[in-house]
Amino acid sequence: MDFSRRTLSLVTLGLIIVALAAGVWWRLGGLKSAKAAAAGGPDSTKSANLPETSGASEFSTDVPQPVTGAKVLRDTLWISVSASGQAEAYRRATLNAQVEGRVVSVPVMESQRVARGDLLLGLDTTQSALDVATAQANLLKAQATYRQDVLFDDSITDSDVKAQRDKYARSMSGLDQAEVALRKAELTLARTAVRAPFDGWVADVKVVPGQHVTVGAPLMTVVDLNPIKVEVQVLEAELGDLTPGRRATVTFAAYPGERFHGHIESINPVVDPQTRTGRVTVVLTNRDHRIKPGMYAEISLDAEAIANCVLVPRSAILERGEGERRTMVFVYSPVDASHGLAKWRYVTVGRENDSLAQILPSDNEQEGVKPGEIVLVDGQQYLAHDTPVRLVKDVEAAGGRPGR
Repeated sequence: MDFSRRTLSLVTLGLIIVALAAGVWWRLGGLKSAKAAAAGGPDSTKSANLPETSGASEFSTDVPQPVTGAKVLRDTLWISVSASGQAEAYRRATLNAQVEGRVVSVPVMESQRVARGDLLLGLDTTQSALDVATAQANLLKAQATYRQDVLFDDSITDSDVKAQRDKYARSMSGLDQAEVALRKAELTLARTAVRAPFDGWVADVKVVPGQHVTVGAPLMTVVDLNPIKVEVQVLEAELGDLTPGRRATVTFAAYPGERFHGHIESINPVVDPQTRTGRVTVVLTNRDHRIKPGMYAEISLDAEAIANCVLVPRSAILERGEGERRTMVFVYSPVDASHGLAKWRYVTVGRENDSLAQILPSDNEQEGVKPGEIVLVDGQQYLAHDTPVRLVKDVEAAGGRPGR
């Protein structure tokens, strides 16, 4: 009985192993057949020249797959230089007290818009006004003494002698000194009123009414925010490719995904010997004043221009093949108004920037792309040759598989 049970157990185990082996064999054979079917086609000679799609889950359905396309262009390719920096006010004036006194009024607040000449701060004018009145009185006294000293000089016929007499009389009467003293007192009185040096915004107010300030004490800052500038440090090896007036594309951490456009205003001719970089100043409009001084910025500066290039979006470039991988794109071949076929083509990529890639000419007529053709830029990553596709604006919204 024990022998029969042992024999039965061994037989059962053997049957299980055989069944598992058959299942594994069947599964591997099915996958191999499916892969061959996707890579092959009715024209075996044609499919032998197409790249492998290893690692990609291809669509084998006849239902057109949603994809996004873009036209092949013939245009100038701009090679850019990247740098980072921060926004700064185009003009910035820190206002300091030019006379000593007590603050009696601060009629502005931070972030307030002001025009050139607007009153920003007022100091007590009591002492300054008295000084002006005293200077005026002294001037009147000096003028009286002067007139008395030159009362009979009209009879002098020699012009040189008369000029010398006038100069002597002004000095002895104290008229020159009195006029200077009055101008000085009036200037001191005028400086008790602090006014905006240009149109801008008030920032960093540091005083309040009632506070006593001394000469040189910081009062507030006025900044001009339109235009606004961004200063960046560029490696010395890349400075030679930059020219004032070239376009600059700026992105700010505060506004992710949004691009601002400006131009290179100036390039500092001095390179920092410690960092081996040079300062480049970029200016951009800021009419709505969204960009604030101090905001972190990433900048792309147009440097080298390559004219008359065949260009495609970088997202259209794929690599396929086992072993030696080659670059390729999918070209949209229309079938009717509703859909077309994805045709892959080998391409040779030249120079690139952040968004575009140059396609070099090829002697093989079956390779490369032509201006005006449509290349697929999204949803094409998992396609096979001759897959039915339809062009959409948003692959994910259309139920496809976006590449991003």
